[in-house]
Amino acid sequence: MNPSMQSVFRRACGALFICAFATCAFAQAPAPAWPAAEWERATPEEMGMDSAALATFVEFGANTRMDSLVVTRWGRIVAEAYYAPFQRGMKHRINSSTKAVMGALAGIAAGQGRLDVNAPALGFFKGATAANEDDRKRAITVQQLLNMTSGISWVEPLSDEVPETMIAMGRSANWVQFVLDRPMAQAPGAKFNYNSGDWQLVSAIVSLASGMPSRDFAAKHLLAPLGIVDWRWRLDPQGVATGGFGLYLRTQDMARFGYLYLHHGQWNGTQVVPRAWADKVFQASVPMFATGAWKYADGWWTLPSRGAYFTVGFDRQLIVVMPETGVVAAMTGRSNYPLDNVIDHLARAARSASPLPADAQGQAALDAKIREAATPKPMATLPAAPPIAREVAGRTYALERNPWGMKEMTLRMDGAPAMELVVYTSRTSNATMKVTLPLGMDGKFTMSETPEGLTAIQAGWTDASTLSAVLRVPEEGISRTYELRFDGARVAVTVTNSTGAKTSFSGEAR
Repeated sequence: MNPSMQSVFRRACGALFICAFATCAFAQAPAPAWPAAEWERATPEEMGMDSAALATFVEFGANTRMDSLVVTRWGRIVAEAYYAPFQRGMKHRINSSTKAVMGALAGIAAGQGRLDVNAPALGFFKGATAANEDDRKRAITVQQLLNMTSGISWVEPLSDEVPETMIAMGRSANWVQFVLDRPMAQAPGAKFNYNSGDWQLVSAIVSLASGMPSRDFAAKHLLAPLGIVDWRWRLDPQGVATGGFGLYLRTQDMARFGYLYLHHGQWNGTQVVPRAWADKVFQASVPMFATGAWKYADGWWTLPSRGAYFTVGFDRQLIVVMPETGVVAAMTGRSNYPLDNVIDHLARAARSASPLPADAQGQAALDAKIREAATPKPMATLPAAPPIAREVAGRTYALERNPWGMKEMTLRMDGAPAMELVVYTSRTSNATMKVTLPLGMDGKFTMSETPEGLTAIQAGWTDASTLSAVLRVPEEGISRTYELRFDGARVAVTVTNSTGAKTSFSGEAR
């Protein structure tokens, strides 16, 4: 058999397996469990899943900088890992997975008769003016905003490249007006183009159509029915919930939203999202990329050939729904990795539609990986502080103007070690504030509240003149490393962010 025929044969066998599995699953799958305040739990084998395969998935999470991972099947949690310093119960910014939640709100409003998604989008903004208005802009429908096929000119690549237009929107005084004023790049409906601005208009439209802020509409008609009570949602300068990003959820609650869609918008007997609306996700038709393999629908990325449906946020804030196997998974993190890897791990773990024999060895391996994930990894540091630590303690260093807004730095090494910073309050202001960052010098993260949120810092002397500090803001998915190299009265500072981008500047003791 030649290679091309082998490939066809493998795909055909795979398709037959999926079809056979799906038939078996629907015939033998246990009745769904509906989470109340807590999810039910089961061993992987009780749910037909492989503990050893899930242990490998948890390890994959450690290697790809996940912050959390929750895997469920048929409404029971079978694996749950939190990677230190992120902890169970914390919320996480879910970035563009927010779009799928906003898409559900549009569907609920449509089902209530409040919103016609085929109506022109501009018609909802009574009395507003839009720059660059033409027939193409007037023809944009709400559904085209939901599909990100509005045709509005927008630069927000699906990569680590700079999302120029999204940043410009964030710096503008009125986000909705900023989007309304953008020029058109093409006719609406012509082509998919990733655009968080489309979703800011959707959020405003849901507010206008429902007669209440979209965040309040979400609380009443979506989050509360699912039992999601611990959340927050960023607002734009006019108080409109950010439609394309900015929602914070616990990982278990992300899984609740996926479980809602696994059940076609129904939650424990109540149709929360209209079934026809929820099912659009599983019938997506808008091609995202040139290959056409990935399709888009109402905030969801879909890969029908693999039976996988995702909400996707930057740095892999993911909700995964795999209807053929009854698997829903949620994960948060700090790096982008191939989505196919997630599908592969979940597909390997879901071995059977009926219980498997208990696997004590596999369960022990899974438990060990979960414990390992929750244990902070100590930094490689000197066994004792070098002499220079005494020299720099208490000194205040005036720093060059830098992108991080740091004006002055003082190290406190006695008692509770800390780095005291004087920082500018904004890029355009000379006003400053003081921020104290406790330094975990014992190999553990020290937690403290800062203007960025709950912050964890681990620090240590890595050589005779260099102090390194790893800063994490777990709920924001932020990770930075500060390297302070001292030489006499001078300090050279290098800040490295989670993408590996480095900024260097220096300072001098006063």
